[in-house]
Amino acid sequence: MPHDEQILGLKDLEIKEITRSGSHILIRARHAGRARCPHCGGERLRKKDRVVRHPRHESWGLRTCRLQVETFKFQCRGCGRYFNQRVEGLLPRRRTTEPFRREVYQLHRDGICRKTLAKRLKIGTATVERCFQDFLGRALAERRAEVCPQILGIDEHFFTRKQGYATTLCDLKHHKVFDVVLGRSELALESYFQRLPGKSRVKVVCLDLSSTYRAIIRKHFPKALIVADRFHVIRLINHHFLATWRSLDPTGSQNRGLLSLIRRHPQNLKPEQQVRLQAYLEAHPAIQAIYDFKQRLCRLLLKKACTAQRCRRLIPLLLRYIKELKNVGFDALQQLGRTLGSWSQEIARMWRFSRNNGITEGFHNKMEMISRRAFGFRNFQNYRLRVRTLCA
Repeated sequence: MPHDEQILGLKDLEIKEITRSGSHILIRARHAGRARCPHCGGERLRKKDRVVRHPRHESWGLRTCRLQVETFKFQCRGCGRYFNQRVEGLLPRRRTTEPFRREVYQLHRDGICRKTLAKRLKIGTATVERCFQDFLGRALAERRAEVCPQILGIDEHFFTRKQGYATTLCDLKHHKVFDVVLGRSELALESYFQRLPGKSRVKVVCLDLSSTYRAIIRKHFPKALIVADRFHVIRLINHHFLATWRSLDPTGSQNRGLLSLIRRHPQNLKPEQQVRLQAYLEAHPAIQAIYDFKQRLCRLLLKKACTAQRCRRLIPLLLRYIKELKNVGFDALQQLGRTLGSWSQEIARMWRFSRNNGITEGFHNKMEMISRRAFGFRNFQNYRLRVRTLCA
């Protein structure tokens, strides 16, 4: 048949007969290609015996499929060695074809648990795990030559109660996870960053307001520019503002409706919501003054992709706001001013660079789904293997 290779997905196999019994399909085929010695590549062969293999093949719809492949055992006249005829897509001593193993990998990767998949395909759960780990290893082997990305995002996420947190290194330019390292302290990450290849390529590192990560970057990536993550900066400002609001009006700060209105930007409020918020602020002048200051500061920090000339005009305004925060009479706002002051350079760089750690946070959601599908991980290396492969 002229389309046997397209039908089976295996090269040099000729279909002789297809039979169906219930939900099972049996395909009898024989090798129609030229045989070569796998040791010396010679074609002067002597046929010694007939060999029939019965591997499991990829399903046809909802029907399981098995092959009956007829091959031969040869002796090479050149090197004198014996070998069984090779079939592309069917490795020696394997009882399953590569298309079937790929099918198991894809289905398990898409979220079907081992028990359900093993019952559906009528195989063992250990077979499902072996196929999945095999293809994960192949995918990871293709990435072993990778070096540090030019734009790097660093953030932490929770792994297990016993082993604590892990650090995610994300390639923000190509939107993929570069690596995952167990631990988040400088001591736990020291050995990893010392042997990390290609550190000199890193130009920009985006991170939240973590002093630990900043110290690590300054030590191991001296040429890289550190950029603060805009989301964490705005969240920090809102956190300290809400703490000040609770100290001024403990009753009003417990109102969930008012809390929702104050936390949002004014442009995101409906007209009736703006009227309600304005009425509350007019009744509390001190809160209105702090709220207006917070909105001006947020509008300043939300500017993106600014030119260098524009950034030079914005920097004095940022420094003025930080000075006002340090001199205000509220402890929470004074603490905010000290934090923004220590991160002023990293925060000012947000105006020039549009990249942020939102990509990394999105991968954290995907990592959580990977952990849920596996019902948790005990071995961090297994977790790292899956994350690096599935988040690429």
